[in-house]
Amino acid sequence: MRKASLPFLLIILVVFGTGCKFFKKNKSSVLPDDGQLYGVSPGAKGNLKMPVGMAYIPPGTFHMGPSDEDISYALTARNRQVTIPGFWMDKTEVTNNKYRQFVFWVRDSMTYKVLFGQGLNNDGDTTAVDWKKVKTIKYDNATLSKLDMLTLSSVDRLYGKNELDPQKLEYRVEYFDLQKAAKRENAGKPRSNFMVKYNQKVYPDTLVWMRDFSYAYNEPMTKRYFSHPSFGNYPVVGVNWKQAVAFSHWRTRYLNSFLEKKGMAADGDFRLPSEAEWEYAARGGRTNSMYGWGNYYVRNKKGCLLANFKPGRGNYAEDGGVYTVRADAYWPNDYGLYNMSGNVAEWTGDLFYEGAYNFIHDMSPSVRIDADDSADPLDKRKVVRGGSWKDVAYYLKVSTRTYEYQDTAKSYIGFRNVIDLSPRMKK
Repeated sequence: MRKASLPFLLIILVVFGTGCKFFKKNKSSVLPDDGQLYGVSPGAKGNLKMPVGMAYIPPGTFHMGPSDEDISYALTARNRQVTIPGFWMDKTEVTNNKYRQFVFWVRDSMTYKVLFGQGLNNDGDTTAVDWKKVKTIKYDNATLSKLDMLTLSSVDRLYGKNELDPQKLEYRVEYFDLQKAAKRENAGKPRSNFMVKYNQKVYPDTLVWMRDFSYAYNEPMTKRYFSHPSFGNYPVVGVNWKQAVAFSHWRTRYLNSFLEKKGMAADGDFRLPSEAEWEYAARGGRTNSMYGWGNYYVRNKKGCLLANFKPGRGNYAEDGGVYTVRADAYWPNDYGLYNMSGNVAEWTGDLFYEGAYNFIHDMSPSVRIDADDSADPLDKRKVVRGGSWKDVAYYLKVSTRTYEYQDTAKSYIGFRNVIDLSPRMKK
């Protein structure tokens, strides 16, 4: 047997050796001038790194909508089959620490422009800064005295303490409205017709803890939730839809700026998930399940609650958290995603329209409108999914859909990002 197998192995080696030579890359950057078509690859290198803190959601087909009775009889979610391409999703909701990196980035960028000039652009761009100089900035009284345009006015100071005004921290959002550009009637029009530019306030609304609940003592959460290190790994709240979109734009720009410096190709954009993507990811590969962990109960066989919500008639503390809990608390679903049900509800990128399920496409469905401040209120409704720490179990179901207005922040709504990355390139 050994003598018979040796020639066979030699044949395999020869075949594979020939194959390797056949597919060997041409390292020469100069194409032969022989009139033949060889193709030219982009100058930038491919980015092969997996995004930190994200899980891959494989492509697949599922039944979107309720798999059981529509107990509210709202008929806003009819069950239908849709297909979703693969994408990457944050394993947890965006935490206070991660959102604070965005806030500090904006703060440092604006401070740089005041102390050292306007950078490369003079139209409010907050990316053209010298970050080596930024690292030398100390936010002491001497520095703050030079930042009058960013600090509190004298009448707004307690005990005369000079501090930065959170309401003055704004990020410059710039993007192309591809939906508008793709319309046939807009073909051939200048790019400037489809450019969207605006400044967005970035600091969370910490007063939501008091505004959302009348006749309740929530001042400690207002004072400490975003600023105290004990809540660093808790989901950020008090962020409206437009702020979540601004964070996504910044996160994309932050990553692509690094890739460009390294000579790598800029890849996908961070964004809010579509409603269909969110539900598909929340199901964790399970079909026709009420919750991401299956049917029909919110407790496991040991009697432990599986999410942070409002059990029973209001025993908030029974699940281990009176308000929110850590973003990585409880067990993840089968895709490795934490708290897709409960803790905080989550913004999606889609418009809320009651009859959307009747006309959406069956391939990666999404209904989006970039509504400005003067738009009709109906165009400002954005889909919110997942339920929160203050909701009953009905809102934890993966098919339950509700909405909030895009310019409204709540103490029980956060978000997470998704990104579409190119297929991995072979070396």
